[in-house]
Amino acid sequence: MSDVRRIAYESLLKCEIKQSYPNIEIDSAIEKHGITGVDRAFYTVLVYGTIERKITLDYIINCFSGRDIAKIDKEILVILRMGIYQIMYMGSVPDHAACNECVELCKKNGKRSAAGFVNAMLRETIRNKEGIIYPHKEKEAVKYLSVVYSYPEWLCEMWFADYGFERAEKMLSALNISPDMTLRVNPLKTDRNSVISYLENKEIKADSGLYAKNAVRLLQSCPVSALDILQDGHVFVQDEASQLCAEILGAESGETVIDTCSCPGGKSFSIALNMQNKGKVYSFDLHGNKLSLVEKGAKRLGVEIIETKEHDGSTFVEVMKESADRVLVDAPCSGLGVIAKKPDLRYKEKSAIERLPDIQYKILNASSNYVKKGGVLVYSTCTINIRENEKVVERFLAEHKEFDAFDFDLENGIKSEKGMLTLYPDIHKTDGFFISRFIKK
Repeated sequence: MSDVRRIAYESLLKCEIKQSYPNIEIDSAIEKHGITGVDRAFYTVLVYGTIERKITLDYIINCFSGRDIAKIDKEILVILRMGIYQIMYMGSVPDHAACNECVELCKKNGKRSAAGFVNAMLRETIRNKEGIIYPHKEKEAVKYLSVVYSYPEWLCEMWFADYGFERAEKMLSALNISPDMTLRVNPLKTDRNSVISYLENKEIKADSGLYAKNAVRLLQSCPVSALDILQDGHVFVQDEASQLCAEILGAESGETVIDTCSCPGGKSFSIALNMQNKGKVYSFDLHGNKLSLVEKGAKRLGVEIIETKEHDGSTFVEVMKESADRVLVDAPCSGLGVIAKKPDLRYKEKSAIERLPDIQYKILNASSNYVKKGGVLVYSTCTINIRENEKVVERFLAEHKEFDAFDFDLENGIKSEKGMLTLYPDIHKTDGFFISRFIKK
């Protein structure tokens, strides 16, 4: 595992210093170094886990080092985080191995003088890992949530204020658990039972989704590259919450649909498949360089009714006024509901998130003009934030009397309220996701 730890160190250093996106860095490193099997799993867990638990790891370093974190070299700080993560969270790794390998990393990366400090720190962690004193759960509730679950204090404070301590803690805990991968079946090429049988033949445990009619959940981790059916377009990766978003839109064969913020295309694909590849789906996106993802994905799935166009969703296209039977606004958001898949999202600046509701409202406002009378409009996000969700909807309905909330039901007795529903990872076992639906009078 020495080489794998070295590669993990290099990846974490890039994410720390160059602010590289972890998912892109991980995919790049796996391909570059040809990491496979157990090594691949170890590398991925170590990189994602160290990033995910950074706040907790830094707290522990502060407890034992006697040094200000800011005064520790970035290279040494990354090595310490890696070592403490293995000691605290990777039970399959012997403590002595985690310690020794980190000391060797120091020596091999020109930090021999720091090897003694790293050795002492990790041994101190090993001796005292069961006795670390965390902030008091009742007296310092926000700090407790931040340190124990490794989220910035502003986010813990927001969810504490919005949902109360118990709900906030359950949400934070759930978003620290790697979720099952979910596939969306392509009914143009296969069916759900056939996909489950294929996976069972590959010795991959799978079952039907909890809510969406074309969802298949993988009940064990599996490299995407191992699934031929992905490359053949029989399925694509899509969380059930996103699949439900397309189902709630309710597009039917022969209709015209606009997806105003479509990239990377998953919801456009689901909409087109729900329409049995009959009708028209316009997939707009601000980032024209990403639209090739939609085009390639549609081709792989055998979908022919999607037309892509580079367009700023906050600007209304006059010639398309009242041209669509249904419009989806899956707005750009803080992504707080998908932290389990992208742990770095938790470190977003609060100020960047505070600007989002105005942007989201502008897109929703412009997009509402495309809806025909009697047509349906859906607004969704992959975040858990009242200001980006309910508050945007309330503002929209107050300023657009031509629209009414349009309630909907899901499986297992789940119902919207005033046309709005939030899916929570700890309750619904999906991404954190918000869906609202309106009908134009």
